[in-house]
Amino acid sequence: MGYAETVSSDVAIYNQRRPKASPLWCLIDEHFSEFEEVYYDRFADKYGFLRRVVSEVVDNFHFCGDLKQGFARVRCPECHHEYLLSFSCRGRWFCPSCHAKKVVQLSVSLTENILFPIPHRQYVFSLPILVRQFFRYDRKLLSVLCHCAIRALQEFFRVSLNLPDGVPGVVMAIQTFGDYAKWNPHLHAIVADGLFTERGTFHVMSEVSLKPLAELFRASVFKELRDRGFVTREFVARLMAWRHTSGFSVHNGVRIDAGDRKGLESLTQYVVRNPFSSAKMTYNHDSGTVIYRSKMTYGKNRSNFKVFEAVDFIAAITQHIPEKSFQLIRYYGWYSNRMRGERRKSEQQSAEAEVEMLETTGAIISIADYEPRNIPSPTWRECIKKIWEVDPLICPHCQTEMKIVSFITEYAVVRKILKHLDLWDISPPVELPSSRSGVDDEMVYVPCDDGWPIYEEPFIEVQ
Repeated sequence: MGYAETVSSDVAIYNQRRPKASPLWCLIDEHFSEFEEVYYDRFADKYGFLRRVVSEVVDNFHFCGDLKQGFARVRCPECHHEYLLSFSCRGRWFCPSCHAKKVVQLSVSLTENILFPIPHRQYVFSLPILVRQFFRYDRKLLSVLCHCAIRALQEFFRVSLNLPDGVPGVVMAIQTFGDYAKWNPHLHAIVADGLFTERGTFHVMSEVSLKPLAELFRASVFKELRDRGFVTREFVARLMAWRHTSGFSVHNGVRIDAGDRKGLESLTQYVVRNPFSSAKMTYNHDSGTVIYRSKMTYGKNRSNFKVFEAVDFIAAITQHIPEKSFQLIRYYGWYSNRMRGERRKSEQQSAEAEVEMLETTGAIISIADYEPRNIPSPTWRECIKKIWEVDPLICPHCQTEMKIVSFITEYAVVRKILKHLDLWDISPPVELPSSRSGVDDEMVYVPCDDGWPIYEEPFIEVQ
């Protein structure tokens, strides 16, 4: 999306990104063709067949930010300073720049238009290692996993609050990745910390054990897998008997208070982050390897990095690209599209009658008069301002607001303009390390910050 550069104590200017200078672009440019050639010999057994969407998304990424694919002219009306703004590939869950824009847009949409001003919690639902592969080879099971989690949440909340008709509010994000882009399907859910009622009240959840919720989730997942023929009753019994293996787990250690808008925004950005970060990778052109940094791991192999062969790293990160029509963000209950539409059509009944009729142990919040804002999705300019705190349409010379005066997409015109500006054959210099000497020692002992809030807290695990 570019970056900000401070030219004085009070003036910051926007500089466009240089996609061809990124280690990810160089890796894809030099090794993706090799990856496609060797895929069925080296990776098909582990990752399944090479999905068409992978090649399509990566091919589009290869031309993301390339002026030769067309551009917009941005011009200052005062001093006539001008620059060319390249087009993006809009690649979700792969292109770091394009996905960063989606993260900002979704965060604003959730915090401003969907989530109510009430307490929320992050719930994380994880799976045993032995059943994760089923979700790699049949990705429709990821939708089933969401249904298992929402059913378990709804029953758990209704029993805990003694509200059989209460409605949960859930925004659920499917994540398929773990450390070093390993296949680890799990769910991150932003959950209203209680239940809504149709009469306009919200009943806050009290502190209760998560063990029943984890058991409900496990039972639901096992039932779905058995019904579809993926596991047998004997397999389930054997897995449940292994007390020391990684099992089903649920945790909700992160709670966002009703007035903590900044915390809620950070949480929404965390749950929809990209499967990998290009800032954490170092591509070695000479050896054809990628060093990827992560959090410090302890135990037998204490380190905070892993070295991949180029094609192995491409295989690891591309397995997380979703199909075109597959949505990784789901809305349930009070936050579902259906219920939001129904609320727009009818007025809420008063909250007072509900308070008198129900007896619950938790606090009750009236939401009868709350109307979510209808803020449009942030534009490219607003996303840049939010991320870099600099306005890309402010002239760096006279501080006047610049205008987009035209869009150039015809190949002949694009070529003529770029040749006139000596930009047709120029590629930005790429600085890549020539050797790996000294890198390993430096990276073993220095903890790496993921760049996101730490929301991975102790959890309830069902053995």
